[in-house]
Amino acid sequence: MAAKSRLGQNFLRDPQAVQRIVAALGDLSSRTVVEIGPGKGAITAALAAKAKRLIAIELDRELAWTLQERFSPEKGHANVIICRQDVLEFDFAAAAAQETNAGFGQPLLVVGNLPYYITSPILLRLAANAAALERAILMVQREVADRVAAKPGSRDYGLLSVTLQLYGSVEPLFTLPPEAFSPPPEVHSTVFRWNFAPRFVELGVEEQPFIAFLKQVFAQKRKTLSNNLRAAGFDQEKIARAYEAAGLSAQVRAEAIAVEQLAGLWRTLAS
Repeated sequence: MAAKSRLGQNFLRDPQAVQRIVAALGDLSSRTVVEIGPGKGAITAALAAKAKRLIAIELDRELAWTLQERFSPEKGHANVIICRQDVLEFDFAAAAAQETNAGFGQPLLVVGNLPYYITSPILLRLAANAAALERAILMVQREVADRVAAKPGSRDYGLLSVTLQLYGSVEPLFTLPPEAFSPPPEVHSTVFRWNFAPRFVELGVEEQPFIAFLKQVFAQKRKTLSNNLRAAGFDQEKIARAYEAAGLSAQVRAEAIAVEQLAGLWRTLAS
């Protein structure tokens, strides 16, 4: 079956990479795993052999049918559910609640080779469902992984870095060349681990208002933080007081500030 470029299909064909991805999830014998975009089933087959339950979410109709036939109960895969659906509409909370009601009581694990064209929406969807998730092993374009894992002061640090790291720690694992896929993409891909542990209570911030605040402070990367805050409607005098409380330079830019300082700034401005 030919790959569909409009769906960002680049199928993993490196067996060693498959094993490394599955191993990074940990012991799956009592766990439910959600796989995003199983494609032709390279990772699916390895997960089906190890997981207590596997929910594979595939948007492509033809691939979903093929997967349903390959991983049917009649062929020894009673633990596999093929779900033909857009992952952005998948109810992770309901799936986790179903596991709890079944007596397993553990958050979901997630794995996926994410299509490049909707990587950020999928990552934000996972962040929004962090309460239902424990760990994700995700493969994305290398440049996106660099942004996700970036630290304050680096060229790649920005809104995506801060937002995802608010929901848990991010750790790059390994990078794959285009030849590891069929058809080969034009870029390298990086696999990273995301351990979900939201930090909002620890930081003393409210989730949605703080996320909205971050969008304001990172609105224009070339502008100083102060200019972005003024553009968002904050009073200059209040900004100056908040800067003094946080110990920030007047010319500082948002990409140079750690999330702890951003949280302190938000608490002062919000008060």
